[in-house]
Amino acid sequence: MMISSKFKINILSIILTFCCISTTFSQITSGKIVFERKTNLMKKFTDERTKKWITEENKYNIDVFDLYFNDSISVFIPSEDQPVKGGMASWATTKNSVVQNINSGSRLSVLNIWGDNAYVQDSLIEREWKITENKRKIGSYMCQKAIYKMNDSVTIYAWFSEEIIPSVGPETFRGLPGAILGLATEDGGVVYFAKSYEALKPDFDFEKITPKAGKKTYTHEELKAKLKADFESKPWGKGLVDEMFTW
Repeated sequence: MMISSKFKINILSIILTFCCISTTFSQITSGKIVFERKTNLMKKFTDERTKKWITEENKYNIDVFDLYFNDSISVFIPSEDQPVKGGMASWATTKNSVVQNINSGSRLSVLNIWGDNAYVQDSLIEREWKITENKRKIGSYMCQKAIYKMNDSVTIYAWFSEEIIPSVGPETFRGLPGAILGLATEDGGVVYFAKSYEALKPDFDFEKITPKAGKKTYTHEELKAKLKADFESKPWGKGLVDEMFTW
């Protein structure tokens, strides 16, 4: 039996429509991603005084963060389910919170500096990404590799998934065609990886991280200048400032 060209075209149209609908429904627009950050303290601390406290047994520090997001806002905060730590591990890494408002192009960063919070209110950070053809799976999501060259000494690798539509990620990172599920410095000194994903509509209490009345807030450049003035003369000071403003 001969099948008319018109019938073939109709069947093809139905198949393409079904594929488009399936793709649309499979894409994710809101939820919660749990990230684990692994920091190599031997690579982070290079001054001889601090290195005396780091051994092969304690050189890795693990921190956990939650990223709540929808198509207009993301909230990145330290998880309440942190690994139990003691000694150097309790203070060796920072635990920042970041709210990024995609609609308004603004952000609020709460930078934890030895137990004291410094607040930054500024615009979203725009980064120039180079998207590569490299792909890998993180959990059940296929991700694509992108590269950001911050300066001559710092290069960041990101793995993003277009299955999760909003342009969100750990810390202040974003700007790719999907959510960042993996993030790392080129030398592997700091690595973020998504450990789990939960589909939900975020209901976040912003009072948890909103600056208290009378608390000073800074722009990105103002706080960077202050920290440089306060700490860069210390043996470990440059590393602190660099870390704060890499992420």
